[in-house]
Amino acid sequence: MTEPTHDEAHDEAHDEAHDQAHGGALGERLNWLRAAVLGANDGIVSTAGLVVGVAGATDARSALLTAGLAGLLAGSMSMAAGEYVSVSTQRDSEKAALAAERRELRDQPEAELEELTELLEDRGLSRDVAREAAQQLTERDALKAHARVELGIDPDQLANPWHAAWASFLAFTAGALLPLLAMVLPAADWRLAVTVVSVLAALVLTGWTSARLGAADPGRAVLRNVAGGALAMAVTYGVGALLGAAGV
Repeated sequence: MTEPTHDEAHDEAHDEAHDQAHGGALGERLNWLRAAVLGANDGIVSTAGLVVGVAGATDARSALLTAGLAGLLAGSMSMAAGEYVSVSTQRDSEKAALAAERRELRDQPEAELEELTELLEDRGLSRDVAREAAQQLTERDALKAHARVELGIDPDQLANPWHAAWASFLAFTAGALLPLLAMVLPAADWRLAVTVVSVLAALVLTGWTSARLGAADPGRAVLRNVAGGALAMAVTYGVGALLGAAGV
């Protein structure tokens, strides 16, 4: 077998680093897009359930608007806070892993080089090419090489909790605005019908989109999404109607 030249090993190392960066970036974008769709879906379902429930008890536009706005703000703030805490924890974990890797590179450089070589071998490179690639990646940026190949982390693109919080806030708000406006803008006789139809149509769209992003069966995803939203509206409307009839 012909031994790889220095340039061939360099090309292998470059391709490996590029694939890691490109794949990670694409996966990150898809995750953000999927999270935005799911956030909008949550806004649609929760706000629709709220305003439809209130509509079962009263047809006063002011009550519907107040309840819808309260639900929108509470839900969007809750989503933003939850996402901020979650991503902050993820970022702290990533920083801790990078700090540990930095210490290992300082204290055990040969062991870390061998570890990187074995990881590259596991990805399909021959032993000689993997060793040369590991050496070149280590010389270029040892921490970045280990972070990407070993930990699956890009040190230059750590999760940002503020970006996640704002994205969740905006996604939920965008979804919640649909049932809110559908309920308060039409005439009283049309409010419920317009809201139900608009919400179910929106749930078809978000269910289909989330399934496509996750490479799942769109039919099942849409059916689950629509059934869940319809059930939520039916239950809250029934409760609201009972409370309204009781004069509560």
